[in-house]
Amino acid sequence: MPDRAPQPVDRQLPTEEARDLISLVRDIAQQEIVPKAAEEEDAGRFPRELFTLLSRSGLLGLPYDSEYGGGDQPYEVYLQVLEELAAARLTVGLGVSVHSLASYALAAYGTKEQQVEHLPAMLGGGMLGAYCLSEPHSGSDAAALRTRAVRDGDAWVITGTKAWITHGGIADFYTVMARTGEEGPRGITAFLVPGDAPGLSAAPPEKKMGMKGSPTAQVHFDGVRVLDDRRIGEEGQGLAIALTALESGRLGIAACAIGVAQAALDEALSYASERRQFGKPIADFQGLRFMLADMATQIEAGRALYLAAARLRDAGRPFARQAAMAKLHCTDTAMRVTTDAVQILGGYGYTADFPAERYMREAKVLQIVEGTNQIQRMVIARHLVGPEGR
Repeated sequence: MPDRAPQPVDRQLPTEEARDLISLVRDIAQQEIVPKAAEEEDAGRFPRELFTLLSRSGLLGLPYDSEYGGGDQPYEVYLQVLEELAAARLTVGLGVSVHSLASYALAAYGTKEQQVEHLPAMLGGGMLGAYCLSEPHSGSDAAALRTRAVRDGDAWVITGTKAWITHGGIADFYTVMARTGEEGPRGITAFLVPGDAPGLSAAPPEKKMGMKGSPTAQVHFDGVRVLDDRRIGEEGQGLAIALTALESGRLGIAACAIGVAQAALDEALSYASERRQFGKPIADFQGLRFMLADMATQIEAGRALYLAAARLRDAGRPFARQAAMAKLHCTDTAMRVTTDAVQILGGYGYTADFPAERYMREAKVLQIVEGTNQIQRMVIARHLVGPEGR
């Protein structure tokens, strides 16, 4: 029944250039990402050559200044690119989001000299980044981190372990938050650490429920020496830099979540239109039609929410509350929609012969990364009623 076949998302884009960009992304997704996604995820293979192609296509630096190799695109457009990539394969969409997050500190807080020296390679030179904030004992409580950087002449010596690092062990650069001073939030500084720095190593990747193609690993810093000209921002400014970066990163996660949810809805629509029971397509049964209607509504609401936050960001207005809301709503939506997609496919949804089960496994992590959804609720509540224990 071709009239029920899923159609590409009808996007409201601000420019003709943005429409051409989305068209390019869809071509890459269909030709280079989708055909290999299931096989490579099952094998736990990271598609490094694909990220090289994305870099050459100008897709790894979209929201950054073209002076340094970026794409000069507003977040409103960049996030919709992420959504398209994540719908094709979350490992790719989330990987681009993490790379952008890792590039943020230098792009926003680096000196002109640092930006000229490093950003072109980071944004368009085929490099891949990682963001190092969490540690084995400090996840949500980021200010409790223990990785330490000690001044030694014109350099810093970094010692400690970071945990849950996307691209850990394969990144070309790491944006690292380390303690340089007192305990608490004011004693942390940001550094740009080369991926091949002596003393830097990674543990074997974690064995995960989903996103098996995206390596997540502990990264060890055993006396890694970094010159002071790789310090980003002022001493003690690191946690503020990290948290500011996460405000934008949460929008990336929200967009990726809607991409996964959209892919699951499309799969459910195709199956429901073709699968026949009791002499007619199961899409003709009211109970199932209502499920599909609810899935589509939740997705549209999530997309509108992350785009509204992105437009605030693009206008230079505060958007932290809306970013937390978008991350919360969109990732919860992805979990609900992917679960419903498995249900619609029935027994087939529980097998690896269809992608619905992979979408469901992948959606779960989006409720956890870059601030759990419980943390997002705390952030939203603080904006509404002020800090706890006043």
